Amino acid sequence: MRATVGLVEAIGIRELRQHASRYLARVEAGEELGVTNKGRLVARLIPVQAAERSREALIESGVLIPARRPQNLLDVTAEPARGRKRTPSDVLNEMRDEQ
Repeated sequence: MRATVGLVEAIGIRELRQHASRYLARVEAGEELGVTNKGRLVARLIPVQAAERSREALIESGVLIPARRPQNLLDVTAEPARGRKRTPSDVLNEMRDEQ
């Protein structure tokens, strides 16, 4: 079932389920659609803006936490070993002992 709610075309849940890819393509192209359940508007499908996908938006929303000391990983060099050399197994065993 299709109707118009305000200035937005509204579609029923069954119609959306049967033709989801068609309606999502329209939303991706910039349209807004309403979704109805038994004739009552229950949801809106709106396009995601490019700005919402950006790194800054992800940082602002708390989804992305930037590095504390951003640097090029290719420029990072290992620090020379100090004192006796420990194998990774030694380090792992020490970490287990601390728990």
